[in-house]
Amino acid sequence: MARWEGNARGRLERAALDLFTEQGYDRTTVAQIARRANLTERSFYRWFADKREVLFGGGEDFEQQLVAAIDAVPADIGALPTLLAAFTGLPEVVRPREFLRERSAVIAANPPLQERELIKLVSVSEALTAALVRRGCDRQTARLATDVGMAVLRSATERWMADERADITQVLSASAADLIAITADDILNVSDRRPSALGNP
Repeated sequence: MARWEGNARGRLERAALDLFTEQGYDRTTVAQIARRANLTERSFYRWFADKREVLFGGGEDFEQQLVAAIDAVPADIGALPTLLAAFTGLPEVVRPREFLRERSAVIAANPPLQERELIKLVSVSEALTAALVRRGCDRQTARLATDVGMAVLRSATERWMADERADITQVLSASAADLIAITADDILNVSDRRPSALGNP
């Protein structure tokens, strides 16, 4: 019997995440996901190559929207501020907080999914670096800014997911300030402990 296809992708994502949470990722099948969403397996495969992609689908769209946000930042803005400005639009393109919290828990409990998440983050980093280079940054500066920006984004996202009242701009600023403070403190400590040029302790 045919199934109603309205908002099929969203229903499949919700059904899959519920089942992953209830019974574990490994024990969940595509057939179960489709049945929970009141759809057929054929409908599932129209949207996803496999059950793993329910958690990682849409990555290319996400990258494209971030790159577009970078391109929209005025040309005279530095590399890291450009990334932070682009990141402020994230709530408009990501899933609701509760969905992301459940997704993070499922990934954290499954090493193969953690590996897939790392691969996705590498792809995002490469896209951001390339976008900065197109803006005129040298590749080394673009790579370093991207590495720092991704660390800030990870911290900010964790804060944003944990607090329903959190504003993405505020948590980005707070996470950037934390990173700057930690980095400055560590550099000063290393400098204080560095042996003198004459080799004295």
